[in-house]
Amino acid sequence: MLNWIYEVAGHAWGPLRLFDSFFFLAATGFAVSALATWVALPKLWARLPTDRGRAFAVDADKSLGKPISAGLIFVTIFCIAAALFVPLAARPLLTLPFILAAMVVGYLDDRRGGFTEYQLAVMDLVIALGAAMVIYGLKPTAIWLPGWRDAVVLAPWLATLIATGVIWLAINATNCSDGVDGVSGSLSATAMMLLGGLLYAVLGNEQVARHLHIPFVREGANWAIMAFLMVGCLAGYLWYNAPPSQVLMGDAGSRPIGLMIGMLVVATNNPLFLALVASMLLLNGATGLVKVALMRFLGLKVLGGVRFPLHDHCRKELGWSNSQVLVRFMLVHLGVSALLVILALKLR
Repeated sequence: MLNWIYEVAGHAWGPLRLFDSFFFLAATGFAVSALATWVALPKLWARLPTDRGRAFAVDADKSLGKPISAGLIFVTIFCIAAALFVPLAARPLLTLPFILAAMVVGYLDDRRGGFTEYQLAVMDLVIALGAAMVIYGLKPTAIWLPGWRDAVVLAPWLATLIATGVIWLAINATNCSDGVDGVSGSLSATAMMLLGGLLYAVLGNEQVARHLHIPFVREGANWAIMAFLMVGCLAGYLWYNAPPSQVLMGDAGSRPIGLMIGMLVVATNNPLFLALVASMLLLNGATGLVKVALMRFLGLKVLGGVRFPLHDHCRKELGWSNSQVLVRFMLVHLGVSALLVILALKLR
């Protein structure tokens, strides 16, 4: 919307030229989203459902009675901010219905707790497929991989299939990582900041992309704005979710956040970026999914001595406090992500 204002009236009044700057839109959008979330949450969380505890989760009793589904508030703020700060012609805006769908599915599960694992998996799959089709547009897609100099062109069906898998995994890994105050939000915000920076300054910069022999992402700057808007919302939320938390994001927050991370990874045209920028999310949440899948469908028992999500193992078996889990997970996440991203960009 703001970019449209520049196109209509920007030449008549000089300061409106700022609305044509992707950097200004991303930075201002981050600040506005953070402030709006910070103001709105305490005013509205009394209307949210409350946490009823989770079976087998460590310290689940400490969350009992706290407002849950804060994602219903900050994801709505994100969608409004996206309509304001992302150019109206940008393709990423077409993914907003899927973000809202993920939020609604999560909210219904928070409120009712009536969906089975398989029902949620199917709904996540439908949302992931729709988002993948919008991003790639059912066209041949050039992806790039570390250690492989030339781009690999994939057929539309194969590109959509891979993208769907990446997004589905991101949704569920992020959802499983929620359970310790501040952890899921902090890890997710860091991953999106890295992806946003890459999409804006590297993949979305034609000269830099050409220098690194990486396919140029024409919508890179628009995706970067989306990333920083969501990070802003998470910043406002984390103010109240820092240990000890006052409010919880619930599935209404973790599912659309995971969806956003997956879509940003797909937008980079490098599916391996999910492991590069969200390593701790995958280690914390997705490893549990793999363990359960191997046990249920193949009868294989692996990692029997490890409790999942991994944050529960650290609290139960290692005696870490919530604050220790948050800080140590973030330190590993930042170090591993920075190293892997640099290697991925340079080893071509």
